[in-house]
Amino acid sequence: MDVRSTLARNARQFPDKQAVCFENHSYTYKQLNDEVNKIASGLLTHHVGKGEKIGVLMKNSDQFMIVFYAIMKIGAIAVPINFRLTAREIQYIVEDADISVLFFDEAYVPLVRQITENNPNIKLRICASDQAYENIQTIHDIRVQNVLEPNVEVAESDDAEILYTSGTTGNPKGALFDHHRILYVAFTSAIMMKIDPADKLLHVAPLFHSAQLNLFMITGTFLGSTQIIHQDFHPAHVLQAIEQYKISLFFAVPTMYNFLLQVSNYETYDLSSVKRCGYGAAPMPTALLKKVMHLFKHDQFYNMCGLTEAGPGGVLLLPEEHKTKMGAGGKAMLCTEVKVVNEWGEDAAPYEVGEFIIQSEMVMKEYYKNPEETRRTLRDGWLYTGDLAIIDEDGYITLVDRKKDMIISGGENIYSTEVEQVLYQSPDVLEATVIGLPDEIWGEKVVAIVVAKEGKSLEVEKLKTFCRQHLASHKVPTEFIKENFIPRNASGKILKYRLREALQTGESSS
Repeated sequence: MDVRSTLARNARQFPDKQAVCFENHSYTYKQLNDEVNKIASGLLTHHVGKGEKIGVLMKNSDQFMIVFYAIMKIGAIAVPINFRLTAREIQYIVEDADISVLFFDEAYVPLVRQITENNPNIKLRICASDQAYENIQTIHDIRVQNVLEPNVEVAESDDAEILYTSGTTGNPKGALFDHHRILYVAFTSAIMMKIDPADKLLHVAPLFHSAQLNLFMITGTFLGSTQIIHQDFHPAHVLQAIEQYKISLFFAVPTMYNFLLQVSNYETYDLSSVKRCGYGAAPMPTALLKKVMHLFKHDQFYNMCGLTEAGPGGVLLLPEEHKTKMGAGGKAMLCTEVKVVNEWGEDAAPYEVGEFIIQSEMVMKEYYKNPEETRRTLRDGWLYTGDLAIIDEDGYITLVDRKKDMIISGGENIYSTEVEQVLYQSPDVLEATVIGLPDEIWGEKVVAIVVAKEGKSLEVEKLKTFCRQHLASHKVPTEFIKENFIPRNASGKILKYRLREALQTGESSS
């Protein structure tokens, strides 16, 4: 089996079932498959073939999904690109991934001209609109009327995706996946989150990110579920869509859940259709999780804690486990082995901080064109994540920090997530993150960046007093910086390295 065949099978088995809805566009599974085949056949007509790298610089839309599956149909390799990156960062990915064809939204025409002008590897630039531009093809130009399945052999072992890491520590790296690995992610997600064809899924997190793409869009298509796509995240629109479409499964990053609670009349929406909620990509503060459970009026929440290189995969905390282990990352996902190891590679003792490592069928093949980083990350069949974690006596793993984000002050190790959990309990704090900055006396000092809730003010001494009630004295931030927002990447992870750089150079993140 391969990723492309799942869509064709659904078109045969239930052709009239609603597959996708985006704005005023709706497709049955037959209509979706036909549209995908028209684009796939068009690519073949333009001599784009198996194994070529095809970039997708597009926001969430029906066209994103059609383009993605058209790439799968011809055995090419999809490279979804974060549209929020700078021109330099996008150009780096386009060149690093050896992209020869680039699909993009009309809004990015000037950007695409700029970054591909001197790139001899680019043979097709395709705008996802019918507006004509010089030296740029359109979807209309590519589309043909052939709805037959493309005559291309695709095996499970063929490469299918290059997903670029979030780049929280610098240039992103391209994690390479074949069809086998991607389908394992879909199987695991379906079984562990109890997703089935009757479900209605809402996509609000970016589809270029591995969680929304692999865990949910590909899984939903594999099962034949109905999928509603939003181009951007607007909290009130999400609540409206849940009520209108009777969404049954919802996934979002913690920041998105937090913003749902900021909608002034959020309690007036009927969210009773949602039976299961997933969260991940960043830690969910316990105080926030309890409020979100109250919003949805159920406790069927899944904490999905993984990383791009693992599919994304790692550990999962099931709803029933939240009752006693809320705040923990969870235990190994299906078909996955996980461990916490010390610096010698030995199993860490309970509550001893070590590195979180993963072994599974879902782990990437390699970093594309980066053998050195591949050897450093994939060792003896294990993926070394660079995340610091603890494991308790019951085998539940909790991430405490990135290796590079751990703060060492006066010889003491301080894990930022512990301090952040406390700050989120403050009634005045909307968002918070904690970093270490150089200090002449202590080596590093603990610095908190905080955002106030609407109508609230943040007083430094009041925050310090609050922290002293819950933390050892050396963990209490010595400095609080008030900002209007905290910079994050598309997956919701805070860009701590950018905060450190900005604060050390005297700039503001706002």
